[in-house]
Amino acid sequence: MKKGIVYIIGAGPGDPGLITLKGAAFLSRADVVIYDHLASGELLRHARSGARLIYAGKKGGDHTLSQDELNGLIACEAERGNVVARLKGGDPFIFGRGGEEAEILARLGIPFEVVPGVTSAISAPAYAGIPLTHREYTSTVAFVTGHEDPSKEKSDIDWRALACIGTLVFLMGVKNLSRIAGNLIASGKDPGTPAALIRWGTTSDQETVTGTLENIARRADEKGVSPPAVLVVGGVVDLRSTLDWFEKKPLFGKGIVITRTEEQSGDFAELLREKGARPILFPTIRIAPVESRRGLDRALAEIEKYHWIVFTSANGVRAFFSRLMEKEMDARSLKGIGICAIGPATASLIRSYGIRADIVPEEYISEGIVAAFRKRDLHDKRVLLPRAEKARDVLPEELAKLGAQVDVVAVYRTVGSGRRKSELDGLIRRGEVDVITFTSPSTVIEFMNIMGDSFRLPGSVRVACIGPVTAAQALKSGLRIDIMQEQYTIPAMVEALEEYYRKPRS
Repeated sequence: MKKGIVYIIGAGPGDPGLITLKGAAFLSRADVVIYDHLASGELLRHARSGARLIYAGKKGGDHTLSQDELNGLIACEAERGNVVARLKGGDPFIFGRGGEEAEILARLGIPFEVVPGVTSAISAPAYAGIPLTHREYTSTVAFVTGHEDPSKEKSDIDWRALACIGTLVFLMGVKNLSRIAGNLIASGKDPGTPAALIRWGTTSDQETVTGTLENIARRADEKGVSPPAVLVVGGVVDLRSTLDWFEKKPLFGKGIVITRTEEQSGDFAELLREKGARPILFPTIRIAPVESRRGLDRALAEIEKYHWIVFTSANGVRAFFSRLMEKEMDARSLKGIGICAIGPATASLIRSYGIRADIVPEEYISEGIVAAFRKRDLHDKRVLLPRAEKARDVLPEELAKLGAQVDVVAVYRTVGSGRRKSELDGLIRRGEVDVITFTSPSTVIEFMNIMGDSFRLPGSVRVACIGPVTAAQALKSGLRIDIMQEQYTIPAMVEALEEYYRKPRS
């Protein structure tokens, strides 16, 4: 049997956007993904459907597998002919034991490739506003493990040499912080040297404690800092007061729940992450095909008889054009037919199929579409409305009042996602949820179905809705509305969240 190959991939420091393009590409082609505690769970979305995901642990003091067992697992999967992605936090060759894993593979003759990653040694300080080198401070920097092999009889670290270097970065040193500081001071390092401890660097949970070499251990203990964290020692730490950019982001540290479908959450999550928030993906719905497509097929068979097609969601666009192409038709089949899109996101998706929307209403709801059509002659015009199986009747009813013959065709269904209450309950109890967002009435309905009749939203958790129809469903479900933007789009919702938290609150 032909042996597989192992890609030893650096997952980066925590921000999922910091994985390399090459790492993401190799991850997407793997049959088996073996990942660590420090590898962001969001990176697993790069894995292909059907890939086996194996959690290897590697959390300080709590390893699901020993290193020997892990080495054996990686080799065994490759010898079975699998493409294996070994996803390791940070960079695999910087205190990540990636070299040991590669040695085993080389010894067994198993092909492997190493994909370097962005190490927390440089990224955590950067996100804390601390440049490791600076012409006015130092041109030397050293990276040191704060957790040596416990089986060693004595330390290999030359503390006197380290004391002469401008910037020192210790990884995995929280538990040995007092010993590290003591050794440096005893070796000649000034006790007043600025120091910073950065926990969960590059993520929205980032926490930075500053002090001096003499008191950093006490300050960390007072703040209850636990691993994972990076210690930076050197004059460059003083630049943090000027260069701190990440922790000043408007939504920094805010846990924001996204309830829309997982497939549609990516752009929303990225916008939130850009503002410093921690997106929490909790899809309450998923999009499913309708049981029968006879209605759509009949409409497509006589598509030339329609004067307008009205799309009220991106999901409707995808379902419609997917079936159009399955019927060996394309955009040319819609020649001469007017196209209406409920909003810019829907219009943008239509444009990707080579068609420009003729109408995008000023208000991105059904009532906005009706208002736009009042300026046009719909008398005896045929209108096709491909939409969800369950939807409000206001649009077909009002268009009919304007003289149109409206054919409503169900092209997709919105169903429950199957997520469990316990998945979100724990986060809420631990205070990790600040806002729950709803982007459609169905997300509200299914959220309440998941959480149950007894669920009561804590006063500390805010509710954001994308428009009046969604807000009305939230109110009907017993939820309050804290945030609602004027434009009913995802970017506008993020702006509304930013504005809400920018204002001083009592």
